[in-house]
Amino acid sequence: MVRLKEIAEAAGVSVMTVSKALRDKPDLSVATKVRIRALAAQMCYVPDLWASGMRNRTSRLLGLVIPAATDPVFARIMFALEQSAQELGYDLVYTQSFGKSDREESVLRRLLARRADGIFVSPVYRMEPNAPIYDELHRRGMPLVILGHRAPFCSQFVNVETDDVTASAALTRHLIELGHRQIAFFAGPMVAPWAQERLEGHRRALREAGIAVDDRLVFNAGSTMEEGAAAALQFIQENPGATAIQAVTDLVAIGAANTLLGQGLRIPEDLSIVGYGNVQLSEFFRVPLTTVRQPKLRLGTVAAETMQHLLRGEPVQARRLPAEILIRASTAPPASSASSASRPARV
Repeated sequence: MVRLKEIAEAAGVSVMTVSKALRDKPDLSVATKVRIRALAAQMCYVPDLWASGMRNRTSRLLGLVIPAATDPVFARIMFALEQSAQELGYDLVYTQSFGKSDREESVLRRLLARRADGIFVSPVYRMEPNAPIYDELHRRGMPLVILGHRAPFCSQFVNVETDDVTASAALTRHLIELGHRQIAFFAGPMVAPWAQERLEGHRRALREAGIAVDDRLVFNAGSTMEEGAAAALQFIQENPGATAIQAVTDLVAIGAANTLLGQGLRIPEDLSIVGYGNVQLSEFFRVPLTTVRQPKLRLGTVAAETMQHLLRGEPVQARRLPAEILIRASTAPPASSASSASRPARV
């Protein structure tokens, strides 16, 4: 491994001058820095980040904890975080919680053991108001950014989230403006604040339009395609007379739509359906899905900016980003004949 001393000897300068040139210190001329950097590159110099971290008491590592790398919502967020981390001179180490609180604690402790300088985490939501690992991270003063909504157990940390209430209400208003009055809602896990907000947005829009909130039109659907498919079967069996379905995520909407189409219903002629998230599949599903475009890249960029402020010891605030509706082929005015969406279907 090439050392600073060897570069200094080749350049005819001191080791301190080489160190300053490679760290882009302002007290050297541009010409000197360019000459030393070119020589370092020619000699294939690679900085020893571990040794530097020991001296500066930093690891130059940022941790990222997400539920699963297969979740399409996190692909763009991860892209933005890794790009920003690299620009700041950090490596991003990602781990998966698989939606389990015990695994989440384990991976967070591993990041602590690796002396991560900061952590981004999409938390595993739980009913308990406290979580020991989050309390410990707070006591240690760990710079931590919550990716998504805060809950009581992680409220002591700053977060970056989407304004889900407003965006969900806008989706419902779109359906109401098309003429729908009986709108089923395929709800997500109620322990998750984002799912609560999307249901609240839906109900808010109904109330604003003078439409009674009917809990019989709310179906538990989780957050996956499989859960959306199961909710669609329940919807068909109960036959609630709805002319539209608003799903809590795109994956739920796609799973439900696939089942409904398979049972002989037409989208949107018999039944309109909307999702949330704008994952890539939503645009290329056989009936392109009306949905909400979450600002996923922006969420990652803002989270990285927030982390940068935390690492500098600067004050930060939670950020709530707006989202917009994308209207595609899965929504249309309800059929003129009474309740064609709820006509008998094959089960």
